[in-house]
Amino acid sequence: MRQVTKMAAQGDVMFRRIDQLPKDAVKQPASAEVVVAHSETGHHHVALQVHGHYTVPEDRGAMLSYLVASGALPIIIEHRRPTDTHETLELMSDTPDLGEVVWEIRRQREHVPEGWRRIAD
Repeated sequence: MRQVTKMAAQGDVMFRRIDQLPKDAVKQPASAEVVVAHSETGHHHVALQVHGHYTVPEDRGAMLSYLVASGALPIIIEHRRPTDTHETLELMSDTPDLGEVVWEIRRQREHVPEGWRRIAD
């Protein structure tokens, strides 16, 4: 398990710590597990120990969402695939007494001659 305090990638998903949620972030129903990125082949990237999960309105794109962690309790990101899995990430605060910590989740993109497309993991 790799501990992360600022930024990391797991396959085609990037996690970046930010100062605060955007004003238009929409809180999602609470869940024990949050699928932060899924694949058509079924190898999901799943967040555990999430304090809050937020998305942005559709017009801002489906490639961006947010996780909120309690400062003392890290978010665990698992890659659920039976073989060739990415290393588990532990999204944590470098200052546990900070309170809530916000993580931005981005699906990475690449430019091709036809324009931008989501990177396939």
